[in-house]
Amino acid sequence: MPPPTLRVIDSLAAVSAPAWDAIVGDAPLLSHAFLHALHETGCASPKTGWTPRYLTAWQADTLVGAMPLYVKAHSYGEYIFDWSWADAYRRHGRRYYPKLVCAVPFTPATGPRLIAGTPTLRGQLLDGALALLEDHRLSSLHILFPETQEAVLCERAGLLIRESVQFHWTNPGFGDFDDFLATMNHAKRKNIRQERRKLASAGISFRRLVGHEIEPAHWDFFFHCYAKTYSEHHSTPYLTLDFFLRLGQTLADNVLLVLGESDGEPVCAALDIFSHTTLWGRYWGTDTYVPGLHFEACYYQAIEFCIERGITLFEGGAQGVHKLARGLMPVTTCSAHAIADPEFARAISSFLVDERSEVARTVDELERASPFRQDA
Repeated sequence: MPPPTLRVIDSLAAVSAPAWDAIVGDAPLLSHAFLHALHETGCASPKTGWTPRYLTAWQADTLVGAMPLYVKAHSYGEYIFDWSWADAYRRHGRRYYPKLVCAVPFTPATGPRLIAGTPTLRGQLLDGALALLEDHRLSSLHILFPETQEAVLCERAGLLIRESVQFHWTNPGFGDFDDFLATMNHAKRKNIRQERRKLASAGISFRRLVGHEIEPAHWDFFFHCYAKTYSEHHSTPYLTLDFFLRLGQTLADNVLLVLGESDGEPVCAALDIFSHTTLWGRYWGTDTYVPGLHFEACYYQAIEFCIERGITLFEGGAQGVHKLARGLMPVTTCSAHAIADPEFARAISSFLVDERSEVARTVDELERASPFRQDA
């Protein structure tokens, strides 16, 4: 067979959903439905600074590999923060944007980025992405939250590896939530039980809705809460109601909506995406402040759902040391970076060495504060 040929496409409309999902597998955040919804609803589009330039590999007319690439005019929605790099370029009279980013927009979740069945084809995709830097005079390539084998390949190819910290919960096969609590030390176990009892005493109950159980009125309320959260942080939402409504139709079997209610009226909502093995906590908001509401909606309900479904990993995302006391432990994630300017590449490489040492110290300190019993 001749080697696969590479093509750049600017829309997933050029690829059928079955063909795309065949190479992605059980990865809803990389699915045709999720990514195409981002593009078609205008959330990740040239207008918002995300110009799709997907690199695809073809064996004759069969799609065999891909990289979700975007030409970026800014660094919003990436969760790997390089604003200081951009500022250093600016101060030295050089241009950092546009840059090339391989990522799932607005989603700090680890997953395949060099999507292919063999190491040889993954290497071919990486070479193709690096060639785009020179062809289009881009400052850099950033591969965000790749899988470990992909990060190793990137490092061997000369890319710089950056480390960061997230909080994940793992399920070794708990029978129920009490089974999970039994692994925690007395103080943390007592605190979680008190938080849950107080919410119940306040008359707040929770429902977990999956897929088509989520009705338009639920989506309206969720979006109201989601937008309110951004407003309270003096920011603008990345996503639109149209996007969420589309997601509820095209990715229904992978969407979980947690609703908190008081006297039959919704007071908060949290949205998660899940596969057979992993649940990703994504967005939340509330109409009213109640102590413990956030922890219940975003963590305890998600953990109960994972236990019920036999899901083994819950990715709680970046930031938030408060997640540690709820059973989510620190995990080191990474990104890979190719910097076209040799001087800046050397400076950034030196910075990343120091940063990795700081990340390692942070993870070590957090692990020493583990909420779990030593014998567990």
